[in-house]
Amino acid sequence: MFNKIISASLAILLAVFTLTGCDNSKDEKKLVVGVAAGPYGDMFKQAIAPGLEQKGYKIEIREFSDYVQPNIALANKDIDINLFQHLSYLNNFKQAHNLDITAVAFVPTAGAGIFSNKITNFSQLKAGDQVTIANDVTNEARALRILQAAGLITLNPSANPAELSPKDIIDNPHELMIVPIEAPQTPRSLDSATLAVVNGNYAIGAGLDLSKALYSEVLDKDHKNVIAIRTSSVDTLGKDIIDVVSSEQFNQVINDKNGMFYTFQKPNYQLY
Repeated sequence: MFNKIISASLAILLAVFTLTGCDNSKDEKKLVVGVAAGPYGDMFKQAIAPGLEQKGYKIEIREFSDYVQPNIALANKDIDINLFQHLSYLNNFKQAHNLDITAVAFVPTAGAGIFSNKITNFSQLKAGDQVTIANDVTNEARALRILQAAGLITLNPSANPAELSPKDIIDNPHELMIVPIEAPQTPRSLDSATLAVVNGNYAIGAGLDLSKALYSEVLDKDHKNVIAIRTSSVDTLGKDIIDVVSSEQFNQVINDKNGMFYTFQKPNYQLY
């Protein structure tokens, strides 16, 4: 009788251990994905999550309200993936904060644009008109390059293009007042400022029509958005992500003429 009791107890413990092991296995396949407000959360849900779920992952989306916390959270293992930033921002941020995170794939990206609720042509600009731009180092420099490309200012050719600030403006024929503000606030600033340089994700999130921009950015490689993960996961999770964004299923969602991503600038160099 005693041996039967011991055997039954061992069987129960083995069953509990086995079930616990299954639960741990499921936890290991759970992915928490960090996104910022705007279209890239939708892109992950619609075009990327289904492919990862087919590979056995369980996806949880977590939205962040700024450009700082998603990378910190990724490095601290609070999330496993993020999709919100372009390559230049990621590289500058991880170097400044000594983070071991890596971009594994480019995604189609909505470029920045110069928008206005007050004028329809740059010829209508007046001296002292305000122009709002993002105030983080990477996007401030980017916005100034866009203003120069639009013919509104001239920048010091000897200045570091990655660290431009308003002090590097050497010609401002319209006598524009350049006002750096938080990137998410640039669309709202259109109620008061004459012009705003708005990143594509915030433009879409605010309901701005990208085709109505007075000037649209032509994206280079450094300003294509990327999917980032911890470097330790590149050979595992990274390969699964690359499989998904290389798939026909992903391309069908992106190229759907009725979807929001159809007008995004497609990378010629999809994988990083």
